[in-house]
Amino acid sequence: QVQLVESGGGLVQPGGSLRLSCAASGRIVSIYVMGWYRQAPGKQRELVAISPSGGSTVYADSVKGRFTISRDNAKNMVYLQMNSLKPEDTAVYYCNVLAREEWGSSRRDYWGQGTQVTVSS
Repeated sequence: QVQLVESGGGLVQPGGSLRLSCAASGRIVSIYVMGWYRQAPGKQRELVAISPSGGSTVYADSVKGRFTISRDNAKNMVYLQMNSLKPEDTAVYYCNVLAREEWGSSRRDYWGQGTQVTVSS
């Protein structure tokens, strides 16, 4: 079983910055994609940024130029640096990993428990 633990959320003023971290642990033989999604109250969960292994990162249009996703493959960690935060960035942010637990098994999606980000003055 793969576990994801997120950290770094909190309350920040508009224009401020936060850095989210997510550590993947457990039985992992290969990670294919690491990324971040968010869900605001009353809205569907949406992609924020993803980092495919060996591929190009993808960002939601709403965060391009403000957010940066990065990975530490040696530690199975993914980060989201969020700058110039806006009130509309307020949401619960979820870490997502597409991984394989053992060779011969199917790839699976795993989700973290979520971390609250609130942008307010």
